[in-house]
Amino acid sequence: MIIINGQHIKKYYGANLVLEDVTFEIQEKERIGLVGRNGSGKSTLISLIARLSKPDEGLLTIRKELRIGYLAQIPAHWDDGTVYDVLASSCKELLECKEKMTQLEQQMSDPDTASDSKRLERLLADYAKLQERFQTEGGYELDARIDTVANGLQIPKAMYERSYASLSGGEKTKIGLAALLISGPELLLLDEPTNHLDLQSVAWLESYLNSYDGACLVVSHDRAFLDNVVSKIIDLEDGEATSYHGNYSRYVKEKEERLLQQFAQYQEQQKQIKKMKDSIKQLTEWGRNSGNEKFFKRAFSMQKALDRMEKVKRPVLDPKSAEFQLKPEDRSGKRVVTLSGVSKRYGSKVLLNEADGMLLYGDKIMLLGRNGTGKTTLFKMIIGDEAADDGAIEVGARVEIGYLAQQEYPADDKKSVLAYFREQAAMEEGEARSHLARYLFYGASVFKGVSQLSGGEWTRLRLALLILKKPNLLLLDEPTNHMDIAAREALEEALEEFPGTILAISHDRYFINKLASHIWELRSGQIHVFTGNYENYAEKREELLDREASTQASVQQHKEPAAAATAATAAHSAKQTLQNKQGKAGRVDEEKLEAHIEQAEKQLAMLDAELLEGASQTQGDTAELTRRWMQREELQQQLNELYENWAAK
Repeated sequence: MIIINGQHIKKYYGANLVLEDVTFEIQEKERIGLVGRNGSGKSTLISLIARLSKPDEGLLTIRKELRIGYLAQIPAHWDDGTVYDVLASSCKELLECKEKMTQLEQQMSDPDTASDSKRLERLLADYAKLQERFQTEGGYELDARIDTVANGLQIPKAMYERSYASLSGGEKTKIGLAALLISGPELLLLDEPTNHLDLQSVAWLESYLNSYDGACLVVSHDRAFLDNVVSKIIDLEDGEATSYHGNYSRYVKEKEERLLQQFAQYQEQQKQIKKMKDSIKQLTEWGRNSGNEKFFKRAFSMQKALDRMEKVKRPVLDPKSAEFQLKPEDRSGKRVVTLSGVSKRYGSKVLLNEADGMLLYGDKIMLLGRNGTGKTTLFKMIIGDEAADDGAIEVGARVEIGYLAQQEYPADDKKSVLAYFREQAAMEEGEARSHLARYLFYGASVFKGVSQLSGGEWTRLRLALLILKKPNLLLLDEPTNHMDIAAREALEEALEEFPGTILAISHDRYFINKLASHIWELRSGQIHVFTGNYENYAEKREELLDREASTQASVQQHKEPAAAATAATAAHSAKQTLQNKQGKAGRVDEEKLEAHIEQAEKQLAMLDAELLEGASQTQGDTAELTRRWMQREELQQQLNELYENWAAK
């Protein structure tokens, strides 16, 4: 069933035509990837679907009362509240229902209420209605749902009470994604959802979306993510939309085949047009020479046929992309960076614990690890912005470092692209324009304000400045974030040919597979080295973790000396004797505990039904209702204790 239908949509921003003739549809439970170059109108189209704006022309039909959840690239503004408030914000009605239930419970527990039979009946009836709604809409599972999503996206419970306003942009985006998933809309609109997630969180999100009950439209340049999640691609190019069935890899093949076919049709039509034009020219000439009107009529008829012909658009087989010309000024020594027993901690949090590592000339190493493990901190220590607490970091001879940080905008962002580039590069306007054109800044785009640049454009501008320094060691912190696929592929090609050394942080699996000669994984304060690309790393990492777990268990069993073991045995024997004396009353096994819980839940459900029935009868016995209410409260307390005991098992 179609839930979204767009026909010949046109959208302007000012005088700029962003979407020219876009036709598409979204079916129930479809997984769709929306792709295209930066500036092709992806975010514009997704905002139209989210009902944030309207088309200037064309028709956009959205199924009535369709619940849509939208995650924008820029996090929504939230003036006040904690992280938990934001996570639960999509379930606002459920929280209000829970608050009203709590208020009613307090009122019914008041001794004065018990003496007022009519009021108690009314409160019990209201409570029963609220409780039924709360249960039907999943209120009792709300906290578990929040914890499940937060845990999957690596949002610790310790963050729940933090002020949302104090978070970084990346953290806000992650919290916004979690809140959206918790709300469970019928259509998810996700604009670059993986940009601030580590590899483990991306893998969790893929699994979550693959089992999601609604439809999903994802704007993403993460090719592996698209391969693993979507079954349809909508490609935006030149203001038009083309749909392809299959994942990203299938789309690439189909688009290439379609372009080649279209180019063959274009060439054939151009031959036909040339013949017709030649015939028109010849007929006109014969008419002039002979004075015969029939030649002019024939020429006019052919011209009308030519004007009516539907022209095949010339396809762009090799679209222009950025030229990342990476050429170091000089090569460094063989040992580029050496880490010897490096330790770094912030308060009680240990990032590095006597870590060792060596970066050799020509290495292309990807630095992986969960968010917060210290990857960016390690980069800052190498360039000297942070100092190690212990150990040494030695940078080799003739090493020239080029560092690309994550999305660092300048303090004064009112300058134009051209002015900012000229100031940073100390370059004349003509030469600066020539350099910027290689990175797709030409024409009016060089006068665009730095603050108006998209994430991908800002990365291209910073790379243009970095490359001018001709470094032989590149430290790249998430270089492909916000870049479109064409720019990513151009950067990958340039880095493949770069003769110097590369150490990069990335969660782009395509990027890692294309470039990595080694993987460094930062885990538990240590650098674990793997040879090969991401696929080799993923396979070997599982084997390593299994061996580590097995070794740790073995060491735990044999680490105590014989004397300590004897003492432990004696202590265990004494403890067992004490437990035997106390009897079995305090030790309920798991099966019995679950049976008690099931029985208590049935009794509670029966009491709720009796209370609901009694509250709906105007001639109900108030004293009996009060007795049953007190009985229900006591049973609920017992059930809560059983839940706690079961959770502790």
